[in-house]
Amino acid sequence: MTLDDIKAWVSKRPTLADALGIELVAFTDDYLEARMPVDGRTHQPMGLLHGGASVALAETLGSIGAATRIDPTKQACVGLEINANHLKGVRDGWVRGRATPLHVGRSTQVWEIRITHEETGALLCISRITMAVIDLK
Repeated sequence: MTLDDIKAWVSKRPTLADALGIELVAFTDDYLEARMPVDGRTHQPMGLLHGGASVALAETLGSIGAATRIDPTKQACVGLEINANHLKGVRDGWVRGRATPLHVGRSTQVWEIRITHEETGALLCISRITMAVIDLK
């Protein structure tokens, strides 16, 4: 599977990622990356990046990353749990999330997502998502 394959798969229907301006930018055997703008779509009322937007970026990356590790004709991945530690605020620019697998098992996967500010490289958020791998009927 390539980055273009993933983009084609996720573009089949409108999603929250589209509404937030999330763009997939890199995919290797070791990680999946996306970027998201920090603007009116992703701000909270004080003008900072909304924590929920960071979690949406993290869940998007973890979910897509998990789906690249299964046979989608036989299985699907669904979220069981996500957590996030918001370490620093940012008001503008772009943030970049990188998801790396910590555990890829038969029935669960665990992914870590690190979100940084593209311009400064500052670590803004660390998230972890646990995905259930379910059989399709």
